[in-house]
Amino acid sequence: MTTTDSIPLVCASLGERELAAVAEVFASGWPAGQGPRGKALEAGLKERYGAGDAVAVSNCGAALHLAMLGFEVGPGDEVIVADYTFPAPAHAVRYVGARPVFADVRADTGTVDPAAVAALVTERTVGIIAVDVLGLPADYAELQAIADRHGLFLVEDAACGVGATYRGREAGSLAEVACLSFHGRKGATSGEGGALITADPALGAKARQLSSFGIGSIYDMGQVIGLPVPEFTEIGYNFKLSDIAAAILQVQLTRVEELMERRNAVAARYAELFADEELLTVPHVPADRTHAWQSYLVTLDARVDRGAVATDLRAQGIGCLHGTWASHLQPAFDAQQVCPVSADLFRRNLGIPMHAELSEDQVERVARAVRTAVTAHARPLGRAA
Repeated sequence: MTTTDSIPLVCASLGERELAAVAEVFASGWPAGQGPRGKALEAGLKERYGAGDAVAVSNCGAALHLAMLGFEVGPGDEVIVADYTFPAPAHAVRYVGARPVFADVRADTGTVDPAAVAALVTERTVGIIAVDVLGLPADYAELQAIADRHGLFLVEDAACGVGATYRGREAGSLAEVACLSFHGRKGATSGEGGALITADPALGAKARQLSSFGIGSIYDMGQVIGLPVPEFTEIGYNFKLSDIAAAILQVQLTRVEELMERRNAVAARYAELFADEELLTVPHVPADRTHAWQSYLVTLDARVDRGAVATDLRAQGIGCLHGTWASHLQPAFDAQQVCPVSADLFRRNLGIPMHAELSEDQVERVARAVRTAVTAHARPLGRAA
């Protein structure tokens, strides 16, 4: 049960400008998908990411699914996916009847290890899905080199990456196809939503048609004199993003830098407050990239009882969670694989409050509570688990 002084794990930064944009959509008479605001959002995304096309969809999972369809992945194919993440990439591969092959991750960043990817390539491998884990871009130069060497596609799952950079390039533009999320905890949000960003206009056109049951925009058809009757020439999906959500996102995308500045300040302050804490490690950000800080995860010493720490924090009204998933361990995939680094991070990472609405006092309160809890719930050195 929350209290008035609770500190939530996440909090969307939505305000009067977003409300005004929604009111405009209500007045327009077209709240559904692929209307004027959706088209304007797609144009803005295309420009922001220097893309061949951008397709607004209902969520990042839909974008990943459309990417697999666009690359014509199917039964008998294998796609190498980053293991330490929300397992949407593996779901997308399974949606099209292919096999996800899980690649272990770097211990310092949690992003997919290019050496692990290279070791998994077989004659059945058709592509790679890398992930900007929790907002930190992967090693795209090395990954692209592997993809080029073997003739594979590379997809950037940038669900958490809006606002991050890699070697001066913005997350969302780091591979031939990128998939974005606009979920409530992301750097730009409409509550739910997503986008497929692609260098290939033909792939974008195919994704847009498949996202609307295999036909074109009903809004566009309504602007034509006469009575055009669309034909369903292939089986598609209902992955459209509403114009209500698109209007919110048009505002949010103008605020990414503002909100990132605050998230960066929160992350920097956490790093200061935890600098001398031996029972946890703060996130590592390599010098060639920046973090979007969708989440802030500390890695607990193996002696610390994470569940007990979480119980203490939640009792004080401080939001927390386990972090993200070691996908290969999830029963849905029956992976029969071992990714030891990912599994270790899955056991030891703890997510603490991270969003642009945190005050300085709240950040300090969280840090004090975490330090107290990890000390209270750590086994003495040399004592068996």
